[in-house]
Amino acid sequence: MSYIVSKAESVNRALDLVVPLQEPVKIHEDMRYSLLARGKRIRPLLCIAACELVGGEASVAMPAACAVEMLHTMSFIHDDLPCIDNDDLRRGKSTNHKVFGENVALLAGDALLPFAFEHLVSATSPVVSRVRLVRTVGELAKAVGVEGVAAGQVADISSEGFCFSIIIHLHKTAALLEASAVLGGIVGGGSDDETERLRQFARCVGLLFQVVEDILDVTISSQELGKTAGKDLVADKLTYPKIMGLEKSREFAEKLSRDAREQLLGFGSDQVAPLLALANYIANRQN
Repeated sequence: MSYIVSKAESVNRALDLVVPLQEPVKIHEDMRYSLLARGKRIRPLLCIAACELVGGEASVAMPAACAVEMLHTMSFIHDDLPCIDNDDLRRGKSTNHKVFGENVALLAGDALLPFAFEHLVSATSPVVSRVRLVRTVGELAKAVGVEGVAAGQVADISSEGFCFSIIIHLHKTAALLEASAVLGGIVGGGSDDETERLRQFARCVGLLFQVVEDILDVTISSQELGKTAGKDLVADKLTYPKIMGLEKSREFAEKLSRDAREQLLGFGSDQVAPLLALANYIANRQN
């Protein structure tokens, strides 16, 4: 747990430096409001831990870690807008558009998208080969585009059936988590085999994250969750408890946790400890 806390603090400091309060002040204030809000930082932590697993330094992975957090922030700023989920609470605070208005919130999310790539390229190019850098850009673009977050969001709007639910969460939630681990493996100098195993690990963890999220949504309060609880139920959205029932959802979460661990077999015990700690945190989190 100390690893998670210390690395999350490092990510917070890096994000604060990367997106300073500068001109134009309005949009930077808006970006910082959501980007620096209390968050779990699961995606950047996955990126850093994956980099370290394959022998890289955390400092090499930090630009990629910040980039994935920027894209995650962009996705939930847009997700919370009235035209999509119309939510009022995120990370224990009023959602971005409730504070800055829909127009500025939309633009802040738009600004975070290209800035994530700009920061990734400019800060990583001095320490990572051009070939590996191009791979990271491709992986990240795929994770947020029509094969990733955007596709998952569209599917979420018109969802039906268990298989469709898996498709939604593989794209909407797991895609960016998967990219986080893959980026860490690439910039850390990992082999193709190591990077693929990290991809499979993160895919399991991404689905696990969503299953646990759905369970918490119907078992704890909005105050504990940090966002509006029970909203998916009211909106009649597909969730794992709705499709499988609460107990089967918990069993599915346990299976995903086991599957994730299996992907790390063969790596050294010291090296995998941070990733296992992250998987345990996701499986047992209460918000």
